[in-house]
Amino acid sequence: MFLKTFPVGPIQCNCSIIACEETLEAIVVDPGGDAQKIIDEINKNGFNLKYILHTHAHFDHVLGAKALKDQYAAKICLNKEDEWLYNNLDLQCSLFGFKADPVAPIDIYLKDEEIIKIGNLNTKTIHTPGHTPGSMCFCVEDKQSLVFSGDTLFDGGIGRTDLWGGSYESIIKSIKNRLLILDNDTLVIPGHGSNTDIWSEKKSNPFLN
Repeated sequence: MFLKTFPVGPIQCNCSIIACEETLEAIVVDPGGDAQKIIDEINKNGFNLKYILHTHAHFDHVLGAKALKDQYAAKICLNKEDEWLYNNLDLQCSLFGFKADPVAPIDIYLKDEEIIKIGNLNTKTIHTPGHTPGSMCFCVEDKQSLVFSGDTLFDGGIGRTDLWGGSYESIIKSIKNRLLILDNDTLVIPGHGSNTDIWSEKKSNPFLN
């Protein structure tokens, strides 16, 4: 499996590219801006981008999606409960002092425990409401399990719940019931900041103890 994560966009969202190294089919998780930077990385490796997965629809996680879809005809994927946020990107950006790029239609409405397949890699969807109603995490099984946790779980922290549709009770329930049950050595790639693992968050995350 190919994996590369790098910060993009106005709030430095962690964007990840995962690809099957045999078929060169790829997924981008959370293209939050700097679309050309993402495109350059995809082209450098000769990948065929199939899916654009959004952990949620806050502007800093979706700003590059249309450019990627236009370039590769990849399918934009989002949980339907966040569609209202996605369709109000202009308002979101204006409240934070940023200008919104145009959005492209959602192609696939993600549901809980679906499998997104590229080549020999399977990515499982996990619905984790709390940061937003439609927040999703994406778990990939390879030599080491990893989960893209979006803004649900961070290294020593959790996502904000004071924004549109947020719920502190829901995010804690989502983390404890859906993420902390993963293998202890599962790598956690959050929406912002440094990576962590499930065991470290069980042991020392102050919001979960």
